[in-house]
Amino acid sequence: MNSADQRNVFVLLFCVFLGAAGAVPNAAAQKRGEKAAPAGGWTEDKGRYRVVVDGQPAGIEDFQISRAGNEWVARGTVEIPAAGGTSKLTGKLRVSATGAPISYDYDWAPHGGKKISATVTFEEGLARMDTQMEGAQPFSQDFKFDTPVIALLDNNLYHQYTILARIYDWEKKGAQTFPVLIPQDQTPGTITVEWVSAHAVEGQKLDLLRVRSADLEIELYVDSSRRVLRIAVPASKAEVVRE
Repeated sequence: MNSADQRNVFVLLFCVFLGAAGAVPNAAAQKRGEKAAPAGGWTEDKGRYRVVVDGQPAGIEDFQISRAGNEWVARGTVEIPAAGGTSKLTGKLRVSATGAPISYDYDWAPHGGKKISATVTFEEGLARMDTQMEGAQPFSQDFKFDTPVIALLDNNLYHQYTILARIYDWEKKGAQTFPVLIPQDQTPGTITVEWVSAHAVEGQKLDLLRVRSADLEIELYVDSSRRVLRIAVPASKAEVVRE
């Protein structure tokens, strides 16, 4: 598999979130008397994901989710093999205690290509994105949502699915919909997340969450601490496994 093929697979895996409607309220919503998403039981986390496509290695992500006062910070660095080198992506997401995004920064350094960096800030349903491409003028975009709460799931940063798993209302279960922003593709949309069943995997009880868009289904295997241990896309013969 060459670097272009790998990049196409990654985009296929994690740029598919167009579908339903709905939201999970954050602190701003609480001020209006709305119910906040349950975020109790959040814990700090650190680890590595290994990406495999059709049985072949396709990338590694190192990540950390840590508390910062009343907020949480999720950081990840992904290295993607490319012909003659490695492409690298880093991301830093700040979220409130309910999981609502506050800010997001990413840097994408494709092997042999131009570097791209961006910052996204969130406030009351408005996501403002400032982007800088190497050798080009910076530009800004605004994305307006009907709700102040948005899930952020960027290409190739798999630890962000743990944030999604923690926002999901486990007491309510059932199908829940979330507005989504994919910054690298400048794509807003929605996804549906639904608890499917519990599974015993190597003696450990894991919950299966199914993430659906209009085009694709992604399976998340989640432990009792709401850590995503495995991500699978059966249609693409791709999976992301925690080491």
